[in-house]
Amino acid sequence: MTVSLRQSAEDLFADELTALATNDERDRPPNWKLSPQAVVTYLMGGKAGDGTPITPKYVGNRRLIETAVATLATDRALLLLGVPGTAKSWVSEHLAAAVSGSSRRLIQCTAGTDENQIRYGWNYAQLLAKGPSREALVPTPLMRAMEDGTIVRLEELTRMGSDVQDTLITVLSEKTLPIPELNSAVDARRGFNVIATANSRDKGVNELSSALKRRFNVVVLPLPASIEEETSIVVKRVQEIGTSLSLPKIAPADKEIARIVMLFRELRDGQTLNGKMKLKTVTGSLSTAEAISVGVSAWAEAGHFGAGRVDASSLAANLVGAVVKDPVQDTVALQEYLENVVRTRWSDLYTAIREVL
Repeated sequence: MTVSLRQSAEDLFADELTALATNDERDRPPNWKLSPQAVVTYLMGGKAGDGTPITPKYVGNRRLIETAVATLATDRALLLLGVPGTAKSWVSEHLAAAVSGSSRRLIQCTAGTDENQIRYGWNYAQLLAKGPSREALVPTPLMRAMEDGTIVRLEELTRMGSDVQDTLITVLSEKTLPIPELNSAVDARRGFNVIATANSRDKGVNELSSALKRRFNVVVLPLPASIEEETSIVVKRVQEIGTSLSLPKIAPADKEIARIVMLFRELRDGQTLNGKMKLKTVTGSLSTAEAISVGVSAWAEAGHFGAGRVDASSLAANLVGAVVKDPVQDTVALQEYLENVVRTRWSDLYTAIREVL
């Protein structure tokens, strides 16, 4: 049997979704697989009605997830906003999986995204042979979601041009997709909605028009409030990803992951955790997602080339690769941090990073 490199949320957590659906006696909005309360339980963790444990998919403010789920139960679209690494895409995927049973209706927005990728396209062989017809129409994930009454996800909404963004206005306000070539339209079934994500650091690149902004309810996902919370997130995700990739078994790496998180937070905030020393900041975001990536990469290196445990040597190159995005500015910031903080705090890590730089 072929094993996918990355399973979708609805496949990876199929047992939890089934347990929640089977024991969910609360009212469900039209075409929803779960009640709003069960969707929140799926995201935040808890137990299904039969006692099946539900693992938390998002570690953070429960109220934010409740607001997001309540929005999807209305006729307003949901925009998840935040800096890189705040789990916007992760939350979007799991919301779609819990509400519609599928997270695969996805449009990745880029500078090259055009209207045909948002609204619909054409099979040009059919179009030339028979002219405009429904058979010649190529539906997009958005059109399919409207026809079936499900969730469609738009990733990095502000990455595509403002003129293309505005093609969503009629869909979000009127819940209809005009097809002028056929003198018809696709009317959305109940249950249809849109979850979009946007990076708050992209503001001004392709900023949303005021007309489009009004169609979204915005939920801002913050960075983890405390180092303990962020460390627990990184430890959990590193374990899940490493296991799914069948990486070699190694000794628990919680302490090493805690070092990654502390280093990232201090360089991100421009000061040590106790606030006693100011630091140069780096150009990268040093997000939670990047900390997870460093942890997984260090695990792979330790498992395949190391002594079966994550140590300073397996961390060093991966940390430098994550921190140094600008060869000049970031290298200066990292070297200052090494000399003023790391040398006295973690001598082994200081030596290992110095060998890489």
